[in-house]
Amino acid sequence: MHELAVTESILEIAVRHAQGKNVGRITDLYLVIGQWSSIVDDSVQFYWDIISDGTLAKGATLHFRRVLVVLTCQDCGNEYQPASEEFACPNCGGTHARVKTGEEFQLEAIDVED
Repeated sequence: MHELAVTESILEIAVRHAQGKNVGRITDLYLVIGQWSSIVDDSVQFYWDIISDGTLAKGATLHFRRVLVVLTCQDCGNEYQPASEEFACPNCGGTHARVKTGEEFQLEAIDVED
């Protein structure tokens, strides 16, 4: 259910940036979603279709770009994508890792028409 709040935030940001710039409407939004962000694309799309009605973003297309998880081993510095349930570094076997990518959730770009 947290996708509703997230989608409301996306709409608020997009409309705020478009208002006052002589924009006819928002046509496309580009979202970056990390594999470990727990955001479900279909849920965001579902809420978007409902809450964007009656705004500058009505009918805008959402584009989702997924970012895979990449970890950095804190023991040897190796960067790797973890196997589904195995987080140990494939280089040294270390288990102290930092998430480099994969937790993102951001609005990357907005397309508008005059």
